[in-house]
Amino acid sequence: MIKREQILKRIRPFYDSELIKVLVGLRRSGKSVLLHQIIEELKYNGVEEEQIIYINFEDFQYSHITDAEKLYHYICERRENEDKYYLFFDEIQMVTEFERVINSFRATWDVSIFITGSNGKLLSGELATLLSGRYVSFRVAPFSFLEYSEIKKIEKPSDEDLVEYLNWGGMPQRFSMKSEEEVRIFLKDLYNSIVLRDVVQRTGAKDIDLLNRIMEYLMANPSQTFSSQGILKYFKSVDRSVSTQTLYNYLEHIQTSLIVSQAKRYDIRAKRILTTLDKYYLTDLGLGRIHNSGFKLEMGALLENVVYNELLNRGYEVYVGKIPNGEVDFVALKNGKREYYQVAYYLYDEAVINREFGAYCHVSDNYPKYVISMDKMDFSRDGIIHLNAKEFLQTKDI
Repeated sequence: MIKREQILKRIRPFYDSELIKVLVGLRRSGKSVLLHQIIEELKYNGVEEEQIIYINFEDFQYSHITDAEKLYHYICERRENEDKYYLFFDEIQMVTEFERVINSFRATWDVSIFITGSNGKLLSGELATLLSGRYVSFRVAPFSFLEYSEIKKIEKPSDEDLVEYLNWGGMPQRFSMKSEEEVRIFLKDLYNSIVLRDVVQRTGAKDIDLLNRIMEYLMANPSQTFSSQGILKYFKSVDRSVSTQTLYNYLEHIQTSLIVSQAKRYDIRAKRILTTLDKYYLTDLGLGRIHNSGFKLEMGALLENVVYNELLNRGYEVYVGKIPNGEVDFVALKNGKREYYQVAYYLYDEAVINREFGAYCHVSDNYPKYVISMDKMDFSRDGIIHLNAKEFLQTKDI
């Protein structure tokens, strides 16, 4: 298994901090492996094994630890002295009222705490209230294209490698499988696990058919502007009557599972976030491919999805930019600075070039502006930088 340096370098400064380290990501995206990599680094840096306590709440041996009180007593029994301890709690959301005991450990002991979860609401509600200003969060995603190349030991990936990644995504476990059929079975089982465990059981959603149909719609239309009226018309066409409120309730449940991410629109001129016509992007494109036979292999949309995920991986807040009579694919914000991105599969002709570069004609500030495509020829013009998609995705985030 590769070392996930891109995210580890963001977590390292907090290894000994009293701030609680919260790692949130899609089921099977590599959170447990990442915790073990952190543990190995701590040991390498001189932390004794006795000072480290790791619990994976999906491991049956810990199935008796179901609530905050049981967790508290278990850790008390393991803690032998007043030395600094490093506590690792994997899939912590399986313990009821875990927020209370986590906050107690933080407030009363000399500890460094790491927790993971596959629930998008892990940082909401009670946890956010109790730990306000006392935690740092990190997004754990499936393998990026750079990690894909590393695990496949490809020094100079080809365009075909990128296309394979666009089609099948970067879920870590798929790379240990020998055939496409094995990958399909794995991704299908993973999808069912996400729906049944992370959506149905945790949210109480009762209409599984409706849930699957909304999922199917989102996965068949990656990178497309979302309209509630559009999806309601879709349901009407398949003889399903769904209210707008029910639709948005189920969308919220789906987002909680982290299988999709919502990109809100950002009015570039007014510099404000809007509340309509968002876009939804798949956390892993492989899940979209296997979920339904209608998955569209529109490579431009898939590439846009991958660039969106890459920007999130690099620590940006990412929005869809609104301009008069159109949009810029992404407005990426980080550390008070801004970058703009347009994504196209290929700049086939002058009309496409004018469309992609022309999107910036209404953006008058001096922040960096990029157009990303698969083309190898450099089409940079008027201060707008053209980037080859493969090179962009292979660039290490410094």
